[in-house]
Amino acid sequence: MPKVTSDSASIRRVAVIGSGLAGLVSAILLKEQGHQVAVFEKSRGPGGRLSSKRVGDTGSVDIGAQYFTIRDPAFHAFLQTWAGNDTFSEWPGRFGFQHPQGGWQPFPDEARYVGTPRMTAVSRALSKHVDLAAQVRIARLIREDGHWQLLCAEDRDQGRFDQVIITAPPAHAQQILDDSGLAPMVDKVSDSAGLMLPCWAVAARLDDAVPLAYEGFRPDSDTLYWVANNASKPGREQGGGWWVLHATPEWTNHHLETDPDLIAERLIGAFRDITGYAGDVSEQIAHRWLYARSTDGGCPGYLWDGSEGLGLAGDWLAGGRVEGAWESAANLVAAMKED
Repeated sequence: MPKVTSDSASIRRVAVIGSGLAGLVSAILLKEQGHQVAVFEKSRGPGGRLSSKRVGDTGSVDIGAQYFTIRDPAFHAFLQTWAGNDTFSEWPGRFGFQHPQGGWQPFPDEARYVGTPRMTAVSRALSKHVDLAAQVRIARLIREDGHWQLLCAEDRDQGRFDQVIITAPPAHAQQILDDSGLAPMVDKVSDSAGLMLPCWAVAARLDDAVPLAYEGFRPDSDTLYWVANNASKPGREQGGGWWVLHATPEWTNHHLETDPDLIAERLIGAFRDITGYAGDVSEQIAHRWLYARSTDGGCPGYLWDGSEGLGLAGDWLAGGRVEGAWESAANLVAAMKED
Protein backbone atom coordinates (compact mmCIF):
# COMPACT_ATOMS: atom_id res chain seq x y z
CA MET A 1 0.00 0.00 0.00
CA PRO A 2 1.48 3.38 -0.98
CA LYS A 3 2.19 5.74 1.89
CA VAL A 4 -0.10 8.77 1.96
CA THR A 5 1.50 11.96 3.16
CA SER A 6 0.61 15.62 3.01
CA ASP A 7 2.87 17.73 0.85
CA SER A 8 0.55 20.73 0.96
CA ALA A 9 0.65 23.65 3.36
CA SER A 10 -3.03 23.14 4.19
CA ILE A 11 -5.45 20.24 4.08
CA ARG A 12 -8.35 20.84 1.74
CA ARG A 13 -11.77 19.20 1.62
CA VAL A 14 -12.47 18.21 -1.97
CA ALA A 15 -15.66 16.76 -3.46
CA VAL A 16 -15.44 14.59 -6.57
CA ILE A 17 -18.66 14.09 -8.53
CA GLY A 18 -18.61 10.82 -10.45
CA SER A 19 -16.74 7.57 -9.82
CA GLY A 20 -15.65 6.60 -13.29
CA LEU A 21 -11.94 6.28 -13.90
CA ALA A 22 -11.37 10.07 -13.92
CA GLY A 23 -13.17 10.50 -10.61
CA LEU A 24 -11.35 7.65 -8.89
CA VAL A 25 -7.95 8.80 -10.16
CA SER A 26 -8.64 12.37 -9.00
CA ALA A 27 -9.67 11.20 -5.56
CA ILE A 28 -6.71 8.84 -5.12
CA LEU A 29 -4.12 11.41 -6.19
CA LEU A 30 -5.62 14.10 -3.95
CA LYS A 31 -5.75 11.72 -0.98
CA GLU A 32 -2.14 10.80 -1.68
CA GLN A 33 -1.32 14.49 -1.14
CA GLY A 34 -3.07 14.35 2.22
CA HIS A 35 -6.37 16.04 1.37
CA GLN A 36 -9.81 14.97 2.57
CA VAL A 37 -11.79 13.71 -0.42
CA ALA A 38 -15.40 12.58 -0.78
CA VAL A 39 -16.63 10.90 -3.97
CA PHE A 40 -20.31 11.04 -4.95
CA GLU A 41 -21.77 8.56 -7.44
CA LYS A 42 -25.34 8.58 -8.74
CA SER A 43 -25.31 4.84 -9.56
CA ARG A 44 -25.05 1.84 -7.25
CA GLY A 45 -21.31 1.49 -7.67
CA PRO A 46 -18.19 2.84 -9.35
CA GLY A 47 -17.01 2.27 -12.88
CA GLY A 48 -18.62 4.59 -15.40
CA ARG A 49 -18.00 3.06 -18.82
CA LEU A 50 -15.86 0.30 -17.28
CA SER A 51 -19.11 -1.58 -16.96
CA SER A 52 -19.99 -5.27 -16.73
CA LYS A 53 -23.13 -7.27 -16.08
CA ARG A 54 -23.15 -10.53 -14.17
CA VAL A 55 -24.61 -13.48 -16.06
CA GLY A 56 -25.39 -16.88 -14.62
CA ASP A 57 -23.86 -17.86 -11.29
CA THR A 58 -20.23 -16.99 -11.97
CA GLY A 59 -19.97 -15.25 -15.33
CA SER A 60 -19.91 -11.64 -16.46
CA VAL A 61 -20.08 -9.77 -19.73
CA ASP A 62 -18.51 -6.39 -20.54
CA ILE A 63 -21.13 -4.09 -22.00
CA GLY A 64 -19.24 -0.78 -21.85
CA ALA A 65 -15.62 -0.12 -22.79
CA GLN A 66 -14.30 -3.29 -24.42
CA TYR A 67 -10.60 -2.80 -23.74
CA PHE A 68 -8.05 -0.08 -23.06
CA THR A 69 -4.54 0.69 -24.22
CA ILE A 70 -1.56 1.75 -22.11
CA ARG A 71 0.68 4.14 -23.99
CA ASP A 72 2.06 6.13 -21.05
CA PRO A 73 4.22 4.11 -18.61
CA ALA A 74 2.92 6.31 -15.80
CA PHE A 75 -0.61 5.01 -16.42
CA HIS A 76 0.66 1.46 -16.14
CA ALA A 77 2.47 2.32 -12.90
CA PHE A 78 -0.69 3.91 -11.48
CA LEU A 79 -2.75 0.79 -12.22
CA GLN A 80 -0.09 -1.48 -10.73
CA THR A 81 0.14 0.60 -7.57
CA TRP A 82 -3.51 1.32 -6.86
CA ALA A 83 -5.51 -1.40 -8.66
CA GLY A 84 -2.97 -4.23 -8.56
CA ASN A 85 -1.51 -6.45 -11.27
CA ASP A 86 -4.21 -9.08 -10.80
CA THR A 87 -7.03 -6.70 -11.84
CA PHE A 88 -6.02 -6.26 -15.48
CA SER A 89 -4.44 -8.41 -18.19
CA GLU A 90 -3.55 -8.20 -21.86
CA TRP A 91 -6.28 -9.50 -24.17
CA PRO A 92 -4.41 -11.68 -26.69
CA GLY A 93 -7.24 -11.76 -29.19
CA ARG A 94 -7.24 -11.42 -32.96
CA PHE A 95 -8.72 -8.10 -34.08
CA GLY A 96 -9.86 -7.03 -37.51
CA PHE A 97 -11.99 -4.66 -39.53
CA GLN A 98 -14.06 -5.10 -42.65
CA HIS A 99 -12.93 -2.82 -45.46
CA PRO A 100 -15.67 -1.90 -47.97
CA GLN A 101 -13.48 -2.99 -50.89
CA GLY A 102 -10.65 -4.99 -49.33
CA GLY A 103 -12.57 -7.49 -47.19
CA TRP A 104 -11.35 -8.44 -43.71
CA GLN A 105 -8.04 -6.96 -42.55
CA PRO A 106 -6.22 -7.16 -39.19
CA PHE A 107 -6.00 -4.27 -36.73
CA PRO A 108 -2.57 -2.69 -36.26
CA ASP A 109 -0.49 -4.47 -33.63
CA GLU A 110 -0.97 -2.95 -30.17
CA ALA A 111 -1.35 -4.36 -26.68
CA ARG A 112 -4.96 -4.22 -25.54
CA TYR A 113 -5.91 -4.69 -21.89
CA VAL A 114 -9.06 -5.68 -20.02
CA GLY A 115 -10.04 -5.83 -16.40
CA THR A 116 -9.93 -9.36 -14.97
CA PRO A 117 -12.14 -11.19 -14.45
CA ARG A 118 -14.36 -8.32 -15.67
CA MET A 119 -13.86 -4.69 -16.68
CA THR A 120 -15.24 -3.48 -13.36
CA ALA A 121 -12.36 -5.18 -11.51
CA VAL A 122 -10.19 -2.13 -12.11
CA SER A 123 -12.70 0.43 -10.84
CA ARG A 124 -13.72 -1.76 -7.89
CA ALA A 125 -10.10 -2.06 -6.80
CA LEU A 126 -9.48 1.67 -7.18
CA SER A 127 -12.65 2.52 -5.26
CA LYS A 128 -11.30 0.76 -2.16
CA HIS A 129 -8.87 3.67 -1.73
CA VAL A 130 -11.55 6.40 -1.64
CA ASP A 131 -14.54 7.41 0.45
CA LEU A 132 -17.45 6.74 -1.90
CA ALA A 133 -21.11 7.69 -1.39
CA ALA A 134 -23.13 5.68 -3.91
CA GLN A 135 -26.64 6.44 -5.17
CA VAL A 136 -26.21 10.16 -4.42
CA ARG A 137 -26.92 12.34 -7.44
CA ILE A 138 -25.44 15.81 -6.92
CA ALA A 139 -27.74 18.38 -8.51
CA ARG A 140 -26.50 21.82 -7.42
CA LEU A 141 -23.46 23.65 -6.09
CA ILE A 142 -23.81 26.75 -3.94
CA ARG A 143 -20.85 29.07 -3.45
CA GLU A 144 -20.80 30.68 0.00
CA ASP A 145 -18.02 32.16 2.14
CA GLY A 146 -15.31 30.67 -0.05
CA HIS A 147 -16.72 27.15 0.14
CA TRP A 148 -18.96 24.94 -1.98
CA GLN A 149 -22.15 23.47 -0.56
CA LEU A 150 -23.35 20.35 -2.41
CA LEU A 151 -27.04 19.53 -2.71
CA CYS A 152 -28.33 16.23 -4.04
CA ALA A 153 -31.36 15.72 -6.29
CA GLU A 154 -33.59 15.47 -3.20
CA ASP A 155 -32.21 18.87 -2.10
CA ARG A 156 -30.40 17.39 0.90
CA ASP A 157 -27.16 18.96 2.05
CA GLN A 158 -24.16 16.74 1.23
CA GLY A 159 -21.55 18.89 2.92
CA ARG A 160 -19.26 21.84 2.35
CA PHE A 161 -15.98 21.65 0.48
CA ASP A 162 -13.09 23.88 -0.48
CA GLN A 163 -12.94 22.57 -4.03
CA VAL A 164 -15.11 20.50 -6.38
CA ILE A 165 -14.17 18.26 -9.31
CA ILE A 166 -16.88 17.15 -11.74
CA THR A 167 -16.10 14.02 -13.76
CA ALA A 168 -19.57 13.32 -15.17
CA PRO A 169 -20.18 13.27 -18.95
CA PRO A 170 -20.45 16.80 -20.40
CA ALA A 171 -24.25 16.79 -20.62
CA HIS A 172 -24.54 15.92 -16.91
CA ALA A 173 -21.78 18.34 -16.00
CA GLN A 174 -23.47 21.15 -17.91
CA GLN A 175 -26.76 20.43 -16.14
CA ILE A 176 -25.13 20.66 -12.71
CA LEU A 177 -23.29 23.85 -13.65
CA ASP A 178 -26.35 25.43 -15.26
CA ASP A 179 -28.58 24.64 -12.28
CA SER A 180 -25.87 26.15 -10.07
CA GLY A 181 -25.82 29.42 -12.02
CA LEU A 182 -22.27 28.88 -13.26
CA ALA A 183 -22.72 30.09 -16.83
CA PRO A 184 -19.03 30.84 -17.56
CA MET A 185 -18.03 27.25 -16.79
CA VAL A 186 -21.00 25.96 -18.81
CA ASP A 187 -19.63 27.85 -21.79
CA LYS A 188 -16.16 26.36 -21.24
CA VAL A 189 -17.65 22.86 -21.23
CA SER A 190 -19.57 23.60 -24.44
CA ASP A 191 -16.41 24.89 -26.11
CA SER A 192 -14.34 21.88 -25.01
CA ALA A 193 -16.71 18.93 -25.39
CA GLY A 194 -16.98 16.96 -28.59
CA LEU A 195 -20.21 15.32 -29.62
CA MET A 196 -21.25 12.60 -27.17
CA LEU A 197 -22.40 9.53 -29.06
CA PRO A 198 -25.02 7.03 -27.84
CA CYS A 199 -24.80 3.26 -28.21
CA TRP A 200 -27.14 0.32 -27.89
CA ALA A 201 -25.17 -2.65 -26.53
CA VAL A 202 -26.39 -6.23 -26.71
CA ALA A 203 -24.81 -9.22 -25.01
CA ALA A 204 -25.80 -12.55 -26.58
CA ARG A 205 -24.98 -16.06 -25.42
CA LEU A 206 -24.28 -18.19 -28.48
CA ASP A 207 -24.59 -21.96 -28.36
CA ASP A 208 -22.26 -22.66 -31.29
CA ALA A 209 -18.95 -21.48 -32.73
CA VAL A 210 -18.87 -18.34 -34.88
CA PRO A 211 -17.36 -18.93 -38.35
CA LEU A 212 -15.02 -15.93 -38.26
CA ALA A 213 -11.37 -15.83 -37.19
CA TYR A 214 -11.53 -12.71 -35.00
CA GLU A 215 -12.25 -12.21 -31.30
CA GLY A 216 -12.96 -8.52 -31.83
CA PHE A 217 -13.85 -6.75 -35.04
CA ARG A 218 -15.35 -3.64 -36.60
CA PRO A 219 -17.67 -4.59 -39.46
CA ASP A 220 -18.59 -2.56 -42.51
CA SER A 221 -22.16 -2.08 -41.35
CA ASP A 222 -24.78 0.63 -40.92
CA THR A 223 -26.04 -1.23 -37.84
CA LEU A 224 -23.06 -2.72 -35.98
CA TYR A 225 -20.05 -0.67 -34.91
CA TRP A 226 -18.15 -3.25 -32.83
CA VAL A 227 -18.40 -6.97 -32.10
CA ALA A 228 -16.39 -8.94 -29.52
CA ASN A 229 -16.14 -12.47 -28.19
CA ASN A 230 -16.38 -11.75 -24.47
CA ALA A 231 -15.46 -15.35 -23.63
CA SER A 232 -12.05 -14.88 -25.28
CA LYS A 233 -10.97 -12.32 -22.67
CA PRO A 234 -8.81 -13.42 -19.72
CA GLY A 235 -10.86 -14.64 -16.76
CA ARG A 236 -14.11 -15.18 -18.71
CA GLU A 237 -13.46 -18.76 -19.80
CA GLN A 238 -16.12 -20.28 -17.52
CA GLY A 239 -18.82 -17.71 -18.18
CA GLY A 240 -20.28 -19.22 -21.36
CA GLY A 241 -20.13 -18.20 -25.02
CA TRP A 242 -21.12 -14.57 -24.63
CA TRP A 243 -20.58 -12.06 -27.44
CA VAL A 244 -21.03 -8.28 -27.23
CA LEU A 245 -22.57 -6.26 -30.07
CA HIS A 246 -22.37 -2.45 -30.16
CA ALA A 247 -24.61 -0.54 -32.54
CA THR A 248 -23.38 2.42 -34.56
CA PRO A 249 -24.18 5.88 -33.11
CA GLU A 250 -26.34 6.72 -36.13
CA TRP A 251 -28.42 3.55 -35.83
CA THR A 252 -28.72 4.04 -32.07
CA ASN A 253 -29.93 7.61 -32.52
CA HIS A 254 -32.73 6.35 -34.75
CA HIS A 255 -33.74 3.72 -32.19
CA LEU A 256 -33.22 5.42 -28.83
CA GLU A 257 -36.75 4.59 -27.64
CA THR A 258 -37.11 1.20 -29.31
CA ASP A 259 -37.99 -1.77 -27.11
CA PRO A 260 -34.81 -3.50 -25.86
CA ASP A 261 -35.99 -6.93 -27.00
CA LEU A 262 -36.43 -5.62 -30.54
CA ILE A 263 -33.02 -3.97 -30.37
CA ALA A 264 -31.45 -7.31 -29.44
CA GLU A 265 -33.30 -9.10 -32.24
CA ARG A 266 -32.09 -6.62 -34.87
CA LEU A 267 -28.48 -6.47 -33.72
CA ILE A 268 -28.27 -10.26 -33.52
CA GLY A 269 -29.77 -10.41 -37.01
CA ALA A 270 -27.10 -8.05 -38.32
CA PHE A 271 -24.46 -10.18 -36.57
CA ARG A 272 -25.77 -13.30 -38.31
CA ASP A 273 -25.67 -11.57 -41.70
CA ILE A 274 -22.06 -10.43 -41.23
CA THR A 275 -20.58 -13.59 -39.70
CA GLY A 276 -22.76 -16.32 -41.17
CA TYR A 277 -23.64 -17.57 -37.68
CA ALA A 278 -26.66 -19.88 -37.92
CA GLY A 279 -26.69 -21.36 -34.41
CA ASP A 280 -28.98 -20.68 -31.47
CA VAL A 281 -28.91 -17.73 -29.08
CA SER A 282 -29.88 -18.93 -25.61
CA GLU A 283 -29.78 -15.60 -23.73
CA GLN A 284 -29.62 -11.91 -24.58
CA ILE A 285 -29.30 -8.60 -22.72
CA ALA A 286 -29.71 -5.07 -24.12
CA HIS A 287 -28.36 -1.89 -22.54
CA ARG A 288 -28.64 1.69 -23.81
CA TRP A 289 -25.70 4.05 -23.34
CA LEU A 290 -26.75 7.65 -23.92
CA TYR A 291 -23.15 8.84 -23.56
CA ALA A 292 -20.99 5.97 -24.78
CA ARG A 293 -18.04 7.83 -26.25
CA SER A 294 -17.09 11.26 -27.54
CA THR A 295 -15.81 12.69 -30.76
CA ASP A 296 -12.75 14.90 -30.49
CA GLY A 297 -13.59 18.26 -28.96
CA GLY A 298 -11.21 21.03 -28.00
CA CYS A 299 -9.18 18.44 -26.01
CA PRO A 300 -7.79 20.89 -23.41
CA GLY A 301 -7.11 17.91 -21.12
CA TYR A 302 -9.06 19.34 -18.17
CA LEU A 303 -10.83 22.51 -17.03
CA TRP A 304 -9.83 24.37 -13.88
CA ASP A 305 -10.92 27.66 -12.31
CA GLY A 306 -8.52 28.22 -9.43
CA SER A 307 -10.29 31.34 -8.18
CA GLU A 308 -13.49 29.35 -7.64
CA GLY A 309 -11.90 26.01 -6.78
CA LEU A 310 -13.86 24.22 -9.50
CA GLY A 311 -12.55 21.75 -12.07
CA LEU A 312 -13.66 19.15 -14.60
CA ALA A 313 -11.91 15.99 -15.77
CA GLY A 314 -12.84 13.11 -18.04
CA ASP A 315 -11.87 11.19 -21.14
CA TRP A 316 -14.02 13.55 -23.22
CA LEU A 317 -11.53 16.31 -22.42
CA ALA A 318 -8.52 14.23 -23.47
CA GLY A 319 -9.32 12.38 -26.68
CA GLY A 320 -11.98 9.91 -25.55
CA ARG A 321 -9.84 6.86 -24.69
CA VAL A 322 -9.92 5.15 -21.30
CA GLU A 323 -6.34 6.21 -20.74
CA GLY A 324 -7.46 9.77 -21.46
CA ALA A 325 -9.55 9.70 -18.28
CA TRP A 326 -6.43 8.97 -16.22
CA GLU A 327 -4.44 11.62 -18.09
CA SER A 328 -7.15 14.25 -17.63
CA ALA A 329 -7.49 13.59 -13.90
CA ALA A 330 -3.73 13.45 -13.26
CA ASN A 331 -3.14 16.73 -15.08
CA LEU A 332 -6.02 18.44 -13.26
CA VAL A 333 -4.69 17.38 -9.86
CA ALA A 334 -1.24 18.63 -10.84
CA ALA A 335 -2.74 22.01 -11.79
CA MET A 336 -4.61 22.16 -8.48
CA LYS A 337 -1.39 21.50 -6.61
CA GLU A 338 0.38 24.32 -8.46
CA ASP A 339 -2.47 26.67 -7.53
